[in-house]
Amino acid sequence: MKISFGESLRRARIKNELSQQKLADMLFVTRSTIANWESGRRIPDYETILKLTKYLDTDFSAVIINNNEEKPVVIMVDNERIILNGGIPILRSVMPNAEIVGFVRPSEAIDYARNHKIDLALLDIEMGMISGLDVCRELLEFNPKTNVIYLTAYSEYAFAAWATGASGFLLKPLTEAAVQKELLQLRYPVKGLEVL
Repeated sequence: MKISFGESLRRARIKNELSQQKLADMLFVTRSTIANWESGRRIPDYETILKLTKYLDTDFSAVIINNNEEKPVVIMVDNERIILNGGIPILRSVMPNAEIVGFVRPSEAIDYARNHKIDLALLDIEMGMISGLDVCRELLEFNPKTNVIYLTAYSEYAFAAWATGASGFLLKPLTEAAVQKELLQLRYPVKGLEVL
């Protein structure tokens, strides 16, 4: 897997034993600017990248060039491992150009989204203490353009799911045809997730 600019920056900062605030002070930016760069929500301008290269003694050119070739990131969150075991191969078949990651624990998916730009999230609605609706709200705070498709075996959740701004809704178990149909209706189209 290619390392994103944000991850490369975070590693270089830690290697140089700098906090986000210390690096921000060196560049005359806010700590939240550094956090946005590291999370992938923003990328600094060319002059700032040159300063980062100097301060962190790291060459970011290869990382920046590779950033243009990053795969779209798709996550599937379901507290039943059997659903993930059946669903992820279907997603990989339908979206061969995507990086697809599965999570049984919603908290792990939220942690992952803090450091990765999620293009599409397929979320089970009922997962115990944290619902898919809660996970959706968290994901949209990190990236408002995350497409969300809810997964459930219970159609009565459809109205609550639509209220969160979801792109779609799928009944379990997943099928290739159903996933392809939902990809055509994404709220925010994603390069690399097009249906052929």
